[in-house]
Amino acid sequence: MQKKNMLHTNLKKTVLIVEDNLLLSQMQKDWLKADGYEVITAINEFAARSLIKKRNIDLILSDVRLPEGNGIELLEWINKNSIRIPFVIMTEYASYPDAVRAVKLGATDYLPKPIDKERLLGIIHEILQTSSAIRFSSPTLFRRKSEKIRKIEKIISLAAPSDISVLILGNNGTGKESIAQSIHCKSNRKDMPFVAVNCGAIPKELASSFFFGHVKGAFTGAETDRPGYFTMAQGGTLFLDEIGNLTYDIQSMLLRVLQEKIFSPTGSHKEYKADIRIVAATNENLYQAIAEKRFREDLFHRLNELEIKLPSLSECPEDILPLANFFRDLYSKDFKRENTGFTEDTERLLLSYKWPGNIRELQHKVKRAVLLSERSLISSEDLGLDISDSSLLSFDHSSNETFDKQKKEEHEKRQIMHALEMAKGNLSQAAILLHISRPTLYVKLEKYNLR
Repeated sequence: MQKKNMLHTNLKKTVLIVEDNLLLSQMQKDWLKADGYEVITAINEFAARSLIKKRNIDLILSDVRLPEGNGIELLEWINKNSIRIPFVIMTEYASYPDAVRAVKLGATDYLPKPIDKERLLGIIHEILQTSSAIRFSSPTLFRRKSEKIRKIEKIISLAAPSDISVLILGNNGTGKESIAQSIHCKSNRKDMPFVAVNCGAIPKELASSFFFGHVKGAFTGAETDRPGYFTMAQGGTLFLDEIGNLTYDIQSMLLRVLQEKIFSPTGSHKEYKADIRIVAATNENLYQAIAEKRFREDLFHRLNELEIKLPSLSECPEDILPLANFFRDLYSKDFKRENTGFTEDTERLLLSYKWPGNIRELQHKVKRAVLLSERSLISSEDLGLDISDSSLLSFDHSSNETFDKQKKEEHEKRQIMHALEMAKGNLSQAAILLHISRPTLYVKLEKYNLR
């Protein structure tokens, strides 16, 4: 008799829901369990404290108002005891001051009631960096206007209807998954599942089970049949994010299935057709990884029938303000806040900041600003950017081809004014921030009547 592989499969992330509304708590529990999480619940602060002491919890989802204690006090207790668990606060729309206080105390995120299922699952997936997310509905995708992105969108429109494999390259936060979703939504598979897989979160020992599923009894702990990513994505698109993080052994296993177009669940001899489109992405230099024997060259060519290189946000300055306003409008509606725009000062900061975290960083900062702003126009302080490091500031977009002469001059004038403001009128400091000499700054001050 063949010996069964002794693997431990209890790798589910555990979420604690602290909510006294039992119907709402059960609904959220059902959503999370269906998405692969282990869920425990508490109806008050004191029960939550007891569970936190006894259980290994990966994330806390807590209402503010509880019959005994409250979510804010629970967060304060967690901070006092140096407990490091991501904390998501839930409040009614009318109680946004509670949310502001929670964010200032270190809450990871905020959800307004009534809770939207997709938003809840999206936030938890992002915080916990779980290995997969399945989406059947079309996402809200922002149409960017920069020349570099328009060229990429043209390529997507041409390639999407085919089943050609696409490899998306780009730094973290540049929107690789959005590009993958755009390919899916413009393809003939748009009505089928889009399954996003974080390859860096897949345990090596269970990779076969995660990708291809397993049958009951395949190994110790396999109490039921479990579908894998290839089954979940049947007919649709399988997005393999951070593909460069896969071990060499897993790469070989994946290559075999991509070549043969069939797979078998772990513990089963039955073969299934792999009717999926593959889109992969990475921020790693795969050419270097191939040279260092860390990535299979044959798998690279299998994935890279079409290569798309995403620019960083700082390379597309025309997109910064439209994206910021897109996120501002999105979260203003979500949080029921009456934010109508950004101050001129804030717009100058948005344009001059280098955004090392790219679109993801911009989204998070705008979300924070919408929540914390007490005025209709968002101020630079609301963004919470660290501008003490001048290396994170750039005042030279003049080389960008999409700026005509008048726009360049207007933009340069705003940047000079912003640099002077940050340097508190010190011309030498302003020149350093602008990466120009002091005499050049004098000339520009005369040109724009700023002296």
